[in-house]
Amino acid sequence: MDKSINPKIDFLKQKIAVLPSDPGVYQYFNSDGKIIYVGKAKNLKNRVSSYFVRRPENGKTAILVRNIANIEHIVVGSEEDALLLENNLIKKYQPRYNVLLKDDKSYPWIVIKNENFPRVFSTRNVIKDGSLYFGPYTSTTMVRTLLDLFKSLYPLRNCKLNLSPNKIAEGKYKVCLEYHLGNCKGPCIGEYDEESYRKNIDAIKNILRGNIGSVIKYLKELMMAYAADFKFEDAEEIKQKINQLSSYQSKSTVVSSNITNIDVYSIIDDEDSAYINFLKVVNGAIIQAHTIELKKRLNESKEQLLSIAITEIRERLHSTSREVIVNINPDTDFKNIKFSIPQKGDKRNLLDLSERNVKYYRLEKLKQQSIRKKETREERLMNTMQKDLRLPYLPKHIECFDNSNIQGAFPVAACVVFKNGKPSKKDYRHFNIKTVVGPDDFASMEEILKRRYSRLLAENESLPQLIIIDGGKGQLGAAMKSLREIGVTDQVSVIGIAKRLEEIFFPGDPIPLYLDKNSESLKVIQHARNEAHRFGITFHRNQRSKNFVSSELDEIKGIGDKTKEKLLSTFKSVDQLKKQDLDSIKLVIGLSKATLVYNYFKTKK
Repeated sequence: MDKSINPKIDFLKQKIAVLPSDPGVYQYFNSDGKIIYVGKAKNLKNRVSSYFVRRPENGKTAILVRNIANIEHIVVGSEEDALLLENNLIKKYQPRYNVLLKDDKSYPWIVIKNENFPRVFSTRNVIKDGSLYFGPYTSTTMVRTLLDLFKSLYPLRNCKLNLSPNKIAEGKYKVCLEYHLGNCKGPCIGEYDEESYRKNIDAIKNILRGNIGSVIKYLKELMMAYAADFKFEDAEEIKQKINQLSSYQSKSTVVSSNITNIDVYSIIDDEDSAYINFLKVVNGAIIQAHTIELKKRLNESKEQLLSIAITEIRERLHSTSREVIVNINPDTDFKNIKFSIPQKGDKRNLLDLSERNVKYYRLEKLKQQSIRKKETREERLMNTMQKDLRLPYLPKHIECFDNSNIQGAFPVAACVVFKNGKPSKKDYRHFNIKTVVGPDDFASMEEILKRRYSRLLAENESLPQLIIIDGGKGQLGAAMKSLREIGVTDQVSVIGIAKRLEEIFFPGDPIPLYLDKNSESLKVIQHARNEAHRFGITFHRNQRSKNFVSSELDEIKGIGDKTKEKLLSTFKSVDQLKKQDLDSIKLVIGLSKATLVYNYFKTKK
């Protein structure tokens, strides 16, 4: 069916119409409610709209769009936040159509391997082997800076040897170049005990968990010490690392190393409803976002409604977090839950983010209600037509046909298209009759319907729910003959309207239907019929005019196509040409040809 009249597409268009133009992440769901795609956007409305405004060039994208049944979004503070949140959600849900991102190759992590004398390095592959992963980082420069920092502060190994106590005791290994350069203290040969190594690893974990301030403080002291010893090159190198660390935005509203496992709730309300947004933050990253609406039955307070929402969401999403951030305190004491209303810092940023999302959700709901009110008349009209004409589907897409000819001369036909009861003029089509000789309306109708719907089927375009034929039983029978030949009679409904008494004919039914003259259904049918007649007559008139011009000039022997073009280009029409004297025509095409033209029209007077 046509996207514009498909109920699912109508629903998605409503969702897109109220999307904000802010950065964020959008999620596509299939009909089973499963996330099938997660994407990031600098402008949510523009990005999501782009999937639907034109036919996707990529086949996989087309399949994705066909499977979208619902759209949800999360607003964030910046494009970088959207990038990180997208990555976290893809890791969490592994949507079917995010095949290029589900293994997190797009973003680097810093891993501390789960092994004896752990290695610390950068990776784009997260493996569930007990190792610790920190990130993902949007800046590879930041990753390199941190790894260089660790290397300069702590003598870590970078080899892949299995440093089990037995193998070290047996003397299986020899030291490498890193040992001779002073970058490694030789744990492979037992010269560096595991306890001291573990202390270094613990210090690195603290840095990676966000204690960048203490690192910068240490580096500044080290830089000053180098400068005091006149080691200016070493001091400059440390200064560059300080600048890189200072510019790193470690306190993101999406990923914050200071926050481990909390829930965030924010509530707003109006006269009829309350809206509650929920964010789930685990290991410094948002992994879930959900907003619900509660309809007020009595005059419940916001505190009461928030308690109801928290109970519902925690049960539905199986949340067990003991720390909960809220914008107001609920009226219920929950066991083992600590509520707080932060005033500043990372937690305040998260609460602001939640409040922004719940405000957008409410605004979206209000806009959708406004859209539904505007559609009330269209929906009533479609329901009325479906009932009056006994149609199996709402006639949101109607096409009406009319033939035009004068004694069989210049036969043409017109097709007008109505969407939701209104003309869609960009979809109007006209036809020259090609196979019918003489004034045969029935055969002309057969030809046009076969051409029209054979082409729509070949191009995989939608068919209308209702076809209106301008004419009685004969034209209707001719139309049905064509539709049967191309096999679409079970996909469309067809009626004929006879001009004399405005009778409505149905295929196979000898008794016509008479609608009340004030019926909305009849007015739409008459409007479509009149539009088809007007559009067809205009096209027919243009065809006659073109043919008349060419045939009259063709009668003048010795006047070719180029000469005719010069004459019409100069005098604009044959009527104007007839009014010219010989001298005027001579200036355009020369004396000999001008004499032929002038004498021809002179004898016609």
